[in-house]
Amino acid sequence: MLSTVGLTHYLVVAAVLFTLGVLGIFINRKNIILVLMCIEMMLLAVNINMVSFSAFLHDLAGQVFTFFILTVAAAEVAIGLAIVTVFFRNRGSIEVDDTNMMKG
Repeated sequence: MLSTVGLTHYLVVAAVLFTLGVLGIFINRKNIILVLMCIEMMLLAVNINMVSFSAFLHDLAGQVFTFFILTVAAAEVAIGLAIVTVFFRNRGSIEVDDTNMMKG
C-alpha cells in the first residue's frame, strides 16, 4: 500500500519548521548565531509553503519567487555573519544582551 505525499504533508512540515524557529527565538535569547539560524528556518518554512502551493496549483510563479527569496536570504546570512564577526572581534562575545552597547 503506497501513500502519496500530498499538500497537507508539506504544510505540516512547514508549520513544524516555522514553530521550531519561533520557539528557538523565544527560548534562546543569548546567542546571535542561533537567532539567525532560527530566522533562516522560518524563511525555509515559508519557502516550503510557496513551493508546495505552486506545485499544487500547477503554477511556476511560486517556485520562481522562492529562488529570489533564497538569494536574498543568502545575502542576509553573509552580511549578518560579517556583522557578528566584527562584533565578536570588538566585544569578545556574541550575546544578544551585549548588542545594547551598540547604540550610538
